[in-house]
Amino acid sequence: MTETAHSAVRAAAVAYCHGVHDADAAVFAALCHEAFHMSALAGSGAVPVWDKTAYLERLAARGPAEGAPVYEILDIDVAEDAIARVKLRVAVPPRVFEDYLGFIRVGAEWKLINKLFRTAEGPALEG
Repeated sequence: MTETAHSAVRAAAVAYCHGVHDADAAVFAALCHEAFHMSALAGSGAVPVWDKTAYLERLAARGPAEGAPVYEILDIDVAEDAIARVKLRVAVPPRVFEDYLGFIRVGAEWKLINKLFRTAEGPALEG
């Protein structure tokens, strides 16, 4: 892993956190790979899955959270300057989510390819 790759993945993770806070679909339209998908552990024990289009629609329907973004990047692991995993916590009141993000390098860009998340604090996510 190069320091440049680690810094680039960190920058993508920070952009992700701000995009989640702001419910900014444009951030994710650029950040997410076309094959992006995400899944969650929902309160019912179900495991809903969304593709890129569904995620962008979900963000656009939510609207931005109030106040400044609150997040913590817990771990970044980059392998061969080609794939990366990021574990983070990000607040979208009334919840705090724990996210596991998978990135792949496409040319000079790091693209978000998958997201697995759970509600770490606050009411359980339903649907």
